[in-house]
Amino acid sequence: MRPDKKLYIFDMDGTIYLGENVFPFAVEYINRLREDGRRVLFFTNNASKNKKVYFDRLTRMGFRPARGEIMTSGDVTVRFLLEQRPGKKVFLLGTRSLKKQFISAGIELCDDADIVVSSFDTELTYAGLERACTLIRGGAEYLCTHPDFNCPTETGFIPDSGAIAAAITASTGVKPRFFGKPYADTAEMIFSYTGVGAEDACIFGDRLYTDIALGKNSGMTAVLVLSGETKREDLEGLPADRTPDMIIDSIADLLI
Repeated sequence: MRPDKKLYIFDMDGTIYLGENVFPFAVEYINRLREDGRRVLFFTNNASKNKKVYFDRLTRMGFRPARGEIMTSGDVTVRFLLEQRPGKKVFLLGTRSLKKQFISAGIELCDDADIVVSSFDTELTYAGLERACTLIRGGAEYLCTHPDFNCPTETGFIPDSGAIAAAITASTGVKPRFFGKPYADTAEMIFSYTGVGAEDACIFGDRLYTDIALGKNSGMTAVLVLSGETKREDLEGLPADRTPDMIIDSIADLLI
């Protein structure tokens, strides 16, 4: 049984694919949703790649995405900077792809900045980490695109944005303002962008503290998929306000 909604939001890695391994049942399910006239949105906290990369990957895997069906935590962070911190200079600890996104949006990146933004930086250098910490100690505001500690891959987990942020916090004593899932800025952007309210939306994801928390915090139906990070034993002792509305082993369960 599937949720009967207008908008279906899907986390990507660990939910509809794992690394380069696509889940074919996810392709079938999402294609069925479109045939039924339902809206689909792919949302990933992974801001290390731009939307074109995700568009090309999803297309190659058979998901047939439209250009407007993909959103990342990088988009949410950029929106915040443009609307709430216009004209501020930013030091970005992120990949070349993310830097290009910021620059294309009109955000000035420099080494002597008002704001430090860290992300899932697979090109991380010690010099960059050092500069970020120095600026934060000097009073720069600290933001982070998303809180995920690990990124799932077909060979296991690798350190993600939250792990890098934890290192910066350990050095400076300053915690960042996070964006992406599960934070309110993300829900607000999704609802504003799609025009669909929380009561008509559901989110599928493999992480309790990002995907499921976003659904529970914002009033969407939250569906936990056990094909990625979370295991059944992780659900023991969860309070009701953090418990998924539905739990499935994989999206294949929805095709039955």
